[in-house]
Amino acid sequence: MKLSFSEKVGYGAGDTAIGLVMGSMAMIVTYFYTDVYGLKASHVGILLIVVRFVDAISDPLVGIITDRTKTRWGRYRPYLLFFSIPFGLTIWMMFSTPDYTYAGKLAWAFFTYILLTLAYTLISIPYISLIGVITDDPQERLTANGFRFVMNKTAVLVVASAVPILAVYLGGNDLARGYKMTMGVMAVAATLLCLFCFATVKERIVHPVKPFIFKQQISHLFKNDQWLILGLAIAIIMFGGIIRSSVSAYYAKYYLNGGEDLIASFLTMGVVASGIAIFFATYITNRYDKIKMFRITQFLTFAFGVAMYFVVGQDDIWLAFVFYFLLSLLGDMQLPVYWAAIAEAVDYGELKSGVRVSGLAFGGILFFQKFGMGLAGGFVGLMLSSFDYQPGQTQSAQSLMGIALLMTIIPAIFNLLVTLLMRKYIINNDYYYKQIKVRLAGKVE
Repeated sequence: MKLSFSEKVGYGAGDTAIGLVMGSMAMIVTYFYTDVYGLKASHVGILLIVVRFVDAISDPLVGIITDRTKTRWGRYRPYLLFFSIPFGLTIWMMFSTPDYTYAGKLAWAFFTYILLTLAYTLISIPYISLIGVITDDPQERLTANGFRFVMNKTAVLVVASAVPILAVYLGGNDLARGYKMTMGVMAVAATLLCLFCFATVKERIVHPVKPFIFKQQISHLFKNDQWLILGLAIAIIMFGGIIRSSVSAYYAKYYLNGGEDLIASFLTMGVVASGIAIFFATYITNRYDKIKMFRITQFLTFAFGVAMYFVVGQDDIWLAFVFYFLLSLLGDMQLPVYWAAIAEAVDYGELKSGVRVSGLAFGGILFFQKFGMGLAGGFVGLMLSSFDYQPGQTQSAQSLMGIALLMTIIPAIFNLLVTLLMRKYIINNDYYYKQIKVRLAGKVE
């Protein structure tokens, strides 16, 4: 089932909205909390870990609810309509710095981060589930995901390049005010993009959902070995990737001694490379096995990550840019493949168990993703604290070594783990068309 150009753009708009939040969480939030908001690195680490316990409940619950939603707009689209404004509002709230005591500010950080997490779940799970109901063509899904990730990376590029600069420009001497105003603009944009996605995509495929209890859904889902592999893979990818993304601002400012001025350009280099990766991935997967490409690029990311630690010194700014470009390029080439693979793993699970578990499958994947992100953010905060990081001050040799390790070798280890794990994943295009799609079509007939 072919998708029009306008619908692919509309579908991508939803992930553009999500990208404004994901980019902020990946690259800015840890730095914002320590160097702007004024929290201790150890407290930031605890905050980012604790919030994941909320996800443990909200993600699967929203997945189940969306599977049972029936409206004239479809099963998943209504969430983009009704939760777009709460989504934008919580973005703005999280980047607001109230004039409270330290304890009050810490409480506000917990409160607003949890609210944003809930709003994000109510937008993102229905959104990622859309790919399974707007078309049943694997190549169209891959192409739509190509649009999605290019537009997502554009949003992340805006966050990386514009937010640090705008925060300084709008805030003047008050950087906290600058971040509040800048993220307010991003919040409005995220709301409008969600509404645009709702207005332009169409749900065409209706998968019947049999009424059975949560325990049974979990049982069927965990019998899907390929879905479990994807879940573990995204958790590991996000853990390693968010470690590198979160520490990039610290690496540019302190390790490369570039100060605030170097942060935006360094982050932008990584995002540009990630955007180019989507085009490369789409080109290669049209000509080469997508799962092999997935594994090879993750292994190369591991190799370059280790090399960066030993090759790039504190004065090698241009060399650092080159390595960061390569790491971002290779590390993100798996994105279109990964997110298209989820819908195929759902089909695999239906063939294996006779029961289709879609909403919970996508919700579970998002939980794995956010679990990896949360643990990574917490890990970075606790590691910075253990390496005696001091916000806004000249860093010790120990602190600089910790920042360098968090940028290079530590995340590289997780790229290697993903390479090894994906050797167990079997659903390439040949397997999907010849083993899954044909047999599911036979069941329908």
